[in-house]
Amino acid sequence: MTDSVRAFLRNVATGIKDSILGIGTISKLDARIQQKREEQRRRRASGALAQRRAQSEERKPDNEPKVASRIFQCCAWNGGVFWLSLFLFYRVFIPLLQTLTAKIIGDPSLHGSVWSWLEFILTSVFSALWVLPLFVLSKIVNAIWFQDIADLAFEVSGCKAQPFPSVSKIIADMLFNLLLQALFLIQGMIVSLFPIDAIGQMVSLLHMSLLYSLYCFEYRWFNHGIEMHQRLSNIERNWPYYFGFGLPMALLTALPSSYIISGCLFSILFPLFIISANEAKTPTKL
Repeated sequence: MTDSVRAFLRNVATGIKDSILGIGTISKLDARIQQKREEQRRRRASGALAQRRAQSEERKPDNEPKVASRIFQCCAWNGGVFWLSLFLFYRVFIPLLQTLTAKIIGDPSLHGSVWSWLEFILTSVFSALWVLPLFVLSKIVNAIWFQDIADLAFEVSGCKAQPFPSVSKIIADMLFNLLLQALFLIQGMIVSLFPIDAIGQMVSLLHMSLLYSLYCFEYRWFNHGIEMHQRLSNIERNWPYYFGFGLPMALLTALPSSYIISGCLFSILFPLFIISANEAKTPTKL
């Protein structure tokens, strides 16, 4: 019993350590990618003509995406545009307008009834014309940037991508993955409603931690050609490690009370943990 508890705590601690320390490799990742690309160019430049082509390629500006720039774009978009616009509207514009209308109207009872309607109209218009379109656009843009970051991180690993054998298998894997994530998310929300609040929150945190780990490692496993049932089997057999890996992000995204703010925070943190997942030395018990 004691050995099992120790093994559990050790695996959880290892997962937490890998998720946090892996973020520190970001500063060196672009340099490693550039070095690897230069080595590939040298290997291809075997003849005189190839050498001249390689030299002309080196003189061309490097327009390929970089990890640091993609992460900065995620932070600037989700934090600087989306999150900041919500903060300015709800924490600056609405309170100032409420104070201004109170001074203009004067009568507190009349102001209360007028303000309740005015606030409802303003927040509804803001949500419909700004928050919802920006939220949908963010999902699309983030998906593209997350994939770029994952591909760049995988390039450094030196492994060759192993694509799925057919398009139908890719589509089936993606649909099954979406269904599983939706069911897992719903299950996590349901268990959070458990009558004993502490137990419900702990079980919900376990669900979200495992789900976030699945999110983070999904890019790496997909590039390795690992199918969905193999990913699930891996998580089931090594769940303490993946619980620990997803725990920091689950705790941080659980802090905001707003679902939108939590989504912004997730989009800022997620690229960092994609890098950590790619650098992590996962358990070998498959």
